[in-house]
Amino acid sequence: MLAIGAAFSFVIMMFNLPIPGGTTGHAVGGVLVAILLGPWAACIAITVALVILALLFGDGGITAIGANCFNMAFILPFAGYYIYRVISYKTLLNSKRRVIAAGIAGYLALTLAALFTGIELGLQPLLYQPLSGQAFYFPYGLKVALPVMLGGHLLAIGWVEAIMTGLVIKYLQKYSPKLFAESRGNF
Repeated sequence: MLAIGAAFSFVIMMFNLPIPGGTTGHAVGGVLVAILLGPWAACIAITVALVILALLFGDGGITAIGANCFNMAFILPFAGYYIYRVISYKTLLNSKRRVIAAGIAGYLALTLAALFTGIELGLQPLLYQPLSGQAFYFPYGLKVALPVMLGGHLLAIGWVEAIMTGLVIKYLQKYSPKLFAESRGNF
């Protein structure tokens, strides 16, 4: 199941949308993996996917693996998992509230990861400048990086994550409810 979670995350992260300011945005699938396997397993699965994407495809870059893992493999699955748990608390496994909770958790967690990414990118010109004054890594400050990252994820990419997460949970509730009962129990 962990390998399937990593493969799912890998595939969904391959569909990048360019965001103004020199970066991209994409769905991660981290909340879905966290709901089914738990946040620690999701952390491992997404880290594996991110490392493979960076090493084999140059997606995200090797120097950004640490930041990408922190944002997408730690912040995203843990935040999403606990948002889902709070919203779906004490509901039946086949409840519609769980589908809605999964969608909301996917949207909010991806947006939170984008917020952290925007902060990290926006701080780089302040922290790392050579004598020439041009930034080493990312040329835009917080005034550009935050609105761009949040805008792209709030308006488009977050909705893709929300819809995908909710639909897969709905499908699994109907056709494979054992995944929920075995992995997470009825909480």
